[in-house]
Amino acid sequence: MNKFQLFFHHLFRFIWNLIFVICYPILASFGILFIGITYVFSLISSVLMRIKPEGRKVVLKDVEWETLPFSNDLLEAKLFKQIMFGPSGFKLRRKDGVPTVLSDFVFGNKVRIIDEGFIIEKWNSTESKNLPDFDICLYNPEEDSLKSLTNIKCFDWHVSEKVDNELSFKWFDGTQGGEVKVAL
Repeated sequence: MNKFQLFFHHLFRFIWNLIFVICYPILASFGILFIGITYVFSLISSVLMRIKPEGRKVVLKDVEWETLPFSNDLLEAKLFKQIMFGPSGFKLRRKDGVPTVLSDFVFGNKVRIIDEGFIIEKWNSTESKNLPDFDICLYNPEEDSLKSLTNIKCFDWHVSEKVDNELSFKWFDGTQGGEVKVAL
């Protein structure tokens, strides 16, 4: 390199080093600030989770039968299959030991109680590529019968109303929703 090129080389190297020395503390401070803010929000989230009532929390272990919440202490559930980034499928049985039609199928963990029995979702397939595909069923514990009410292709559903002998289900799959009315 000639002296002219060498001069510009040293000048630009000096400017680059000056920029780096001035900006590095700012960038490092921003990184530390970002990590600190993330840590504070994590602490706030954990405190808020402790405040949340425990009655709604459902954690079922892989190996044990546990009482299914909202089932009037009648049904037990055991994890059958966990879909990655999706729902869990469960085997159900009666807690009182009576043989039941429920043992032949896989169900979701949604249970709704009405006067006629339990509204549960019976999976038609346990393959993740075929989900969601399940039947909303009515389980009558007195007769040990399982009656299919309707087929729904999304996980976000709820019983919207019950009028006389008719149930209305509302569903939403992320882009569209609808309502299905069925007779009991």
